Amino acid sequence: MISAPKLYRLAALTAVLVLSGAPASAADLAKTLRVAFPVAETGFDPAPVGDIYSQYVNRAIFDALYKYDYLARPYKIVPNVAVGMPEISPDGKTWTIKIKPGIYFADDAAFKGKKRELTAADYVYSWKRVIDPKMRSNNIQVFDSKLLGAETVVAAAKATGKFDYDAPIEGLQAIDRYTVRLKLNFPSYELMADLTTSPTAAVAREVIEAYGDENGWTMANPVGTGPYRLKEWRRGQKIVLETSPGFRGEPFPESVAPEDRALMAKMRGKKLAMIDRIEISIIEESNPRLLAFQNGELDYLTVPSDLVSKVLGPDNKLKPEYAKQGIVLARGVQPAISYTYFNMEDPVVGGYDKGKIALRRAISMSYNVDEEIRVLRQGQGEPATQPIPPNVGGYDPKIKGNAKYDVAGAKALLDKFGYIDRDGDGWRELPDGKPLKLTIGSDPSALSRQYDELWQRSLAAIGIRVEFVKQKWPDLLKMARYGQLQMWFLGNINTTPEGFGFMSLLYGPHSGFANLARFNLPEFNQLYEKAQKLPDGAERTQLFAKMSALVNAYAPWNLNAYRYENVLVQPWVLGFKHTVFDWHPWKYYDIDVGRRNGAAK
Repeated sequence: MISAPKLYRLAALTAVLVLSGAPASAADLAKTLRVAFPVAETGFDPAPVGDIYSQYVNRAIFDALYKYDYLARPYKIVPNVAVGMPEISPDGKTWTIKIKPGIYFADDAAFKGKKRELTAADYVYSWKRVIDPKMRSNNIQVFDSKLLGAETVVAAAKATGKFDYDAPIEGLQAIDRYTVRLKLNFPSYELMADLTTSPTAAVAREVIEAYGDENGWTMANPVGTGPYRLKEWRRGQKIVLETSPGFRGEPFPESVAPEDRALMAKMRGKKLAMIDRIEISIIEESNPRLLAFQNGELDYLTVPSDLVSKVLGPDNKLKPEYAKQGIVLARGVQPAISYTYFNMEDPVVGGYDKGKIALRRAISMSYNVDEEIRVLRQGQGEPATQPIPPNVGGYDPKIKGNAKYDVAGAKALLDKFGYIDRDGDGWRELPDGKPLKLTIGSDPSALSRQYDELWQRSLAAIGIRVEFVKQKWPDLLKMARYGQLQMWFLGNINTTPEGFGFMSLLYGPHSGFANLARFNLPEFNQLYEKAQKLPDGAERTQLFAKMSALVNAYAPWNLNAYRYENVLVQPWVLGFKHTVFDWHPWKYYDIDVGRRNGAAK
C-alpha cells in the first residue's frame, strides 16, 4: 500500500527552468520521455519506500517475480523474472517459485567488475529486509506473520537491535540457485498480487552493504535488474533514468482484443524498453504542470484536480482545443482513498473513551466532503464510504459509513461531552478547562492551502481553533511515521486490484509503519487476522463490513473521497493503454519522433 500525497508547492519559475533547459539537438529528444511528479520523492530502495512516486521509479529499476499483463482486461498476473506461476501445495501453505537464469543486475562498483546474476538468494535477502524491524518498512504487511519461523528471528532483532540475515527461516529459503520456497503459517490469498509489487523486488546484498545508511537504506544507490537505472538525481527537483545496457529485453506483449487492434498495429514486435531516457521533473504547483503539458514539454499528465475545468467540459469530455491536437483523454476511478487521520496516541484527539470518540466524530461531522468534491476537486470524486475503495477486492457498495455533514449535530455532541466555551472567547476548551487547539499537517502548495481553508472554516463553525504544520510532503511522512502529527489529510492508492492492504492501514501492529493513525483496537485486529486467512469473497467481505463499522464507530479516520483521474496523453506517445493501477509503465512506451518534432516547430 502506497501513500499518495496531495499536491504541494513549487514556484512557477522553477518549473519553467526545469522543463525549458534546451537540449543540445533534436536527437537528444528522440527517445526521451518527459514526465512530471506533483510531489518530491523520498528515495529508491524498494523495502522501506512508502510513497507512490518513489515506487514508480523503483518499478522501472527493479524486478518483482511477477507482473500484471499490460494489455489484459480483466487484469491478469503473469511471470516477470519467474519461469512460471508458483507451484502451490494443496493446503496453500507451500509456494515454490523458479527464477529464470541469465538475468543480471546493472553493472556497479559493488560487484567489483564482475557480472552479477540474479538468484533465488537475492529474493530471500530482499524479503528479509522487509521484515527487519530496523528497516521500518512501510510494506511489512506483505510478509508480516505469514512466514513460518520468522517470528523467532524478528524477535531476536527487536531484542538486539540487529537482524541476522544469515539466520535460517524455515518459511523463506533458496533451495537452489534459482528456486525460492515459501512456507506460510496460513494460506495467503493476496500474496500473489503482492509479488507483482516493487517492495518484493530483488536487491543485491553487496549493494546494500556497500551503500546502506544507518537504517540500512540505499535510497540514492538503486541497482536492479530492470530496464532502467538511475542516471541523475537532484532531490525534490529532477530524476533522470536511462536504459540499462545489460537489460535482457522483452517483446511488447501480445493482445487479440478488438480494443487493442490499433495499438498492436504500431507496437507488435517491438522490443522493450524503447525509451532511452526518462526525465522526471518535480512540479508541485498545478498551473505550471498543466502549462508544461500544453507547451508540449510533458508527454502525458494526470490533470490536477483543481484545474479540471480548464481541460474538460461539463460532460467530462475533452475540450475541443485539446481534441483537435490529437490529445487522448483516459479517465477512471482510482483504486485510492483520501482521508484525514487522527493520531490515536495524541493526548487531545487520541484515545478510545467516549469523550475522545465524540470529539473525533464531531470534527468529522463539521467537514463538508461534498464541498471538497464540488469545489476543490471540481466534481472529480465521490464521498468515501469505507476504507476500501471501488475497483478493488473487498469493496462493498452497500456500506454507507462516512460521517454526515452536520454542524448543528457536531455542536450538540461537543456540548454533551464537555467541550464547551468556558471563558466566552468564542472557542471551546477541553473538558478539563485547558485550551482546545488542533494541529493538521499540510504541505505548502496552493491546493493544500485550499484544503487548509476548508478545514479552518469547518472547525471555526463548531468553535475549534486549528493551526497547520507546513512542511514538504516527505518531511510530513517522516513526522507521521514517528507519531509527531496530530492530524493529516492524505491519501493511499493501490498498485494491484487486491484491496486487503487498505485494512492494513488500520491494523494495530502496523502502527508507525503503514498505520499512521496508530489505531490499535483489539476487536479490529482480530477481524483483520481472521480476514487475512480468507480468499476474496462473501465471507471476507462480511468481515470487512464489520471492520468498516468499527472505523466508523471509533473514528480514527475522517473518510474524505474516492477520486476520479483524468490523464492527458500527447499524440506522439505510442503504446499507451490506461490502467489505474500503474500511472507510469514506462517500458511499454515509445515516441513517434517525427510527430513530436513536427509539433514542436
